[in-house]
Amino acid sequence: MNLNSLSKIKKRGKKRLGQGHGSGRVKTAGRGTKGQNSRGKIALSFEGGALPLIKRLPLRRGKGENKAFKKEPIIVNIKLLEILKDKTEVDLKTLVKERIVNEKDAIEYGIKILGDGKISKALIIKLPISKQAAKKIEKAGGRIESSPK
Repeated sequence: MNLNSLSKIKKRGKKRLGQGHGSGRVKTAGRGTKGQNSRGKIALSFEGGALPLIKRLPLRRGKGENKAFKKEPIIVNIKLLEILKDKTEVDLKTLVKERIVNEKDAIEYGIKILGDGKISKALIIKLPISKQAAKKIEKAGGRIESSPK
């Protein structure tokens, strides 16, 4: 057995800055000398004193301009409801249990059922639903217990 054939069992830890003479990084602790970087934390968004990008962009005012902040409901088409059993009550819990929607997103944004596709099952809908989807559900023998939106 030779020393060079032994397996490594110890890993070298990372250098800890500013921990005195025993750390191997004395005086400036590996930060260089003077300046903002040597003294403390700098925000990630800091741009050297220039006006930050977020303040340089225009604030768009008026109706419908800031659509990125608007919360729209999660759309579920009736063709996805075909996997449910006959006479099932369709509500948030059912859709989460069948993994059609994500629970966290559904609570935050809401759910709306739209009429894309065909349905042959008689379902009981307890969610907001479009008029077209409501017609198709009622034609299949189901019923709607919430007002269409």
